[in-house]
Amino acid sequence: MSESWHKLIAENEFPEEGKLATKIAGWHVLVAKTDDGLHAVNDRCTHQAALLSGGRIRRGAIMCPLHGARFELETGRCIGGTYRDLRTFELRVEGGEIEICIPDEAPRIDETPVQG
Repeated sequence: MSESWHKLIAENEFPEEGKLATKIAGWHVLVAKTDDGLHAVNDRCTHQAALLSGGRIRRGAIMCPLHGARFELETGRCIGGTYRDLRTFELRVEGGEIEICIPDEAPRIDETPVQG
């Protein structure tokens, strides 16, 4: 599967609350800033397809606001339930801009949130 880099936001404009939800090339993406740095995951819980961006971030993990499943932001690994891991996306900072690498193919139905 091929992927392309997309400019997201200037690093100095990243929201103070530490997370940014966006849609790029059909993908719902959650970018979060933790003590470990910036991480990007598919903004869709693998349990009931809810947007994760409404959840809270603690100790490097995002909690699904619908039912409480937790996922590590760095790896996408489910740590609060027995659900599939999240898809992660590569990030980089180039010239003060945060860029994200997104698949060129549209997301499958099982990678798309119910709302949004």
